[in-house]
Amino acid sequence: MTDKPTTRKDLMKPIQLLGLAFVAALFAGFVTLMSMGFFQTRPADEIQRALVVAAVAAGATFIVVLVSVALMLLVVDPSKVTATVDRPLLLPQDAPDADAPAAAAESGDPSTTAESDRSSDPDDGPAAPKP
Repeated sequence: MTDKPTTRKDLMKPIQLLGLAFVAALFAGFVTLMSMGFFQTRPADEIQRALVVAAVAAGATFIVVLVSVALMLLVVDPSKVTATVDRPLLLPQDAPDADAPAAAAESGDPSTTAESDRSSDPDDGPAAPKP
């Protein structure tokens, strides 16, 4: 039983994206109504102004959240979503084990240090600090 590989379609469920954006818009609209005193005894023109401002805030929040989440999902590689990573993410891919630098320092062998193992691949991780 092999699992079907994850596709971009599996990651981008439109109902989930729209639901998240809608909930964020409701929250922004409610906070705007509360802050403008909609639920207090106010003149009709102030209540109308609060409704308009809340609708604008909710609409802007809906659009911003929808576009932001959709763009963040486009960055994700679907094939790497379910891949297991059994090494530290911030270390270069060719970094030696944790005990190897201590052993290399004791033997004085500079060929086993992390600087000599460094390749030019930009996806290796962060660069080693320069002494």
